[in-house]
Amino acid sequence: MHMEQEMAVETRTAKPTVSAVRMGYLLSQYPAISHTFFLQEVLGLRARGLRLETASINRPDRPSAELPPVEATEARRTHYIKDRKRKRALRRVLGVVCTRPGVVMRGLKAVLAMKGLSLRERLFWLFYLAEALLVGRWMKQRNLSHLHVHFGGPVASVGLLTSIAWQVPYSLTIHGPEELLNSTSHHLKAKLDQAKFVFCISDFCRSQLCALTPTADWHKFTVIRLGVDPLVLTPPSRIASLHSRTAPLRLVCTGRMVPEKGHIVLLEAIQLLRERGIRVEATLIGAGPERKSLEDYATRHRLTDVVHFTGALSHQETLGQLRRADLFALASFAEGIPVSLMEAMSLGLPCVGTCIAGIPELIRDGIDGLLVPPANATALANALGSLLEDHLLRRNLGSSARQRIIHQYNLPLNQELLAHAFQLKTAVGEASNLPERGR
Repeated sequence: MHMEQEMAVETRTAKPTVSAVRMGYLLSQYPAISHTFFLQEVLGLRARGLRLETASINRPDRPSAELPPVEATEARRTHYIKDRKRKRALRRVLGVVCTRPGVVMRGLKAVLAMKGLSLRERLFWLFYLAEALLVGRWMKQRNLSHLHVHFGGPVASVGLLTSIAWQVPYSLTIHGPEELLNSTSHHLKAKLDQAKFVFCISDFCRSQLCALTPTADWHKFTVIRLGVDPLVLTPPSRIASLHSRTAPLRLVCTGRMVPEKGHIVLLEAIQLLRERGIRVEATLIGAGPERKSLEDYATRHRLTDVVHFTGALSHQETLGQLRRADLFALASFAEGIPVSLMEAMSLGLPCVGTCIAGIPELIRDGIDGLLVPPANATALANALGSLLEDHLLRRNLGSSARQRIIHQYNLPLNQELLAHAFQLKTAVGEASNLPERGR
């Protein structure tokens, strides 16, 4: 533990290099429970000298009174594009139309040039343009000279039009899976072409962007991984291997309750384990449209005594659930690299995931956790069963998982790389030979 602390503290206490560029950070929704890494990234980059201000298309996902103090502070200093007072927002858009006709014309030409749009889709792009006019107006008022956008969906459409209309450079962080699975409908190639540079959270993500673009543009794509802070997320004092076998071991799964998270496969696997006489108690954390159907499945198959649905929890409440768990499982069909897996690994939990997208870069099968094919309840049940019945395997995988986070997905270390990359790329506008963690 002493070496772990030294690694993290050394990074935390590094002197920040002040960036000359004033940058706008455009997010879809900020703050948001499901995207706590946005908050950590913004605060971390500011602490490392980046002059960064935030704008969000949508207001926070909770009332102001329910936000933790740090999120409430961020909400107060964030510029929200969708103003609650629509007439005021409309006046601002009309003000840009009247005073900056060149900006509006460039934006309109960009919307009209988008190929393959239906009439309804083109109308949506006109709304994106209205939002882009407001983003550019905010940037000019705040003297911001570069725009960075997370994700490649609608928020990147606004970023693209802002860059074209206002003639400001912009960049992207691409996560997946949505924009990678639907690259055509999201017009991802156009967004990549306009971007000055692009950060990818995994090698898999970078490979998918390379497949969309000519080799001459591949220099734009740099892998800089996300992470969690292993100095904050330390394993609980109790040792899972000493857990009493008189009670079921406790499994936790966190994630939005949408089809691609594969919760139904996890429930099927738990049912198979019960049929084999293997006892496990599962807590499913998250909200979403699939929750009712999942609860119905649990009721039909008499799993309600061992499967508990908590709904959405705050980040601290979620971490509290993880600290009381014995193992973690995520049965996703489509992912980037889940921060929830990183958090569980940092806490020393043995994890089971699926061998899709960037997850095999995070978890080396049989070393840092167990990987199974997606949508395969039998394989998932077998992996969970092996962990439930072998306390040494749980202990060894959990220990290795934490080391994996410390060395490759360590948030303070990776934020150093990200801050350095921003400073270089916004200063010179060229791809640099940056070290990439875990390549």
